[in-house]
Amino acid sequence: MSSIRDGAVQPITLASTGGIDRRAGYRMDEAWLAAAWSHPSTRVFVVSDGQALVEDTPDGRTELVMMPSFDAPLTEAHRYFLGVDQEGVRYFALQKDSLPGRMGDAARPSGLRGAAGLLSDRDAELLVHAVALENWQRMHRFCSRCGERSVIAAAGHIRRCPACGAEHYPRTDPAVIMLVTDDRDRALLGRQVHWPKGRFSTLAGFVEPGESIEQTVIRETAEEVGIRVGGVRYVASQPWPFPSSLMLGFMARAETTDVRADGDEIEQARWFSREDLRAAIESGEVLSPSGISIAARLVEMWYGGPLPRSPRP
Repeated sequence: MSSIRDGAVQPITLASTGGIDRRAGYRMDEAWLAAAWSHPSTRVFVVSDGQALVEDTPDGRTELVMMPSFDAPLTEAHRYFLGVDQEGVRYFALQKDSLPGRMGDAARPSGLRGAAGLLSDRDAELLVHAVALENWQRMHRFCSRCGERSVIAAAGHIRRCPACGAEHYPRTDPAVIMLVTDDRDRALLGRQVHWPKGRFSTLAGFVEPGESIEQTVIRETAEEVGIRVGGVRYVASQPWPFPSSLMLGFMARAETTDVRADGDEIEQARWFSREDLRAAIESGEVLSPSGISIAARLVEMWYGGPLPRSPRP
């Protein structure tokens, strides 16, 4: 992986391009959806409370447990069309109150945090899409305009109110996540109050109404650690459906270096040189960011490669 020092920018996503065409234009076409559902090559998986069944294959891969549509549990309302792959296979997710019984000795339930780093790009992309839809559907069952129970439309991508006619779309909350560096090329990492002991990561925060994402980077950094930044540069984004965020990754240059953690969100913040960070991780003093997160990718861009492995989980 290239270092930020040579100016390279690498694409970063939780679900890399897995070759899925979402075919959004077909979501309102009931005849096409019915034919797609009935096609013998169609594959379906169940999602429940953010989890799906996965299994490890004999050749060392991890895959979503999928089934033909004619073997899938019965549900009409909570059938979500996810897209079509390059071979023409259609994919659907079914939202259920619980996952089906174990479908073989190798199958196990897993959420995104446990499975995303193991799945193929295709399966990770499908699971991210399904989990985001399931969460939104569970949390937005009633019309925010009149309070009437809404109904699912557009193959899971719209909720429509039968009383007032309002249409509601899946919510995505934009949030910035930034690696701040200073003129000595040190990185500023902080730890939140509720994190495990030793966990350090990049700063982050939600975009407020009427605010640009660049303004958010500047405001959140000042609020959380008292550092004034400039040179804000967008790097990449990452869907983060825990429950409904889109993480917008940035690099920013510190104009001041006196750290003052707010004590509310950020318990502690420190400047690290590359040597400092390597020694702290290898000694177990510091736990690095989660491997599936854009935070880890931002730190690795600055560090110049994969971070060392911590001796403790």
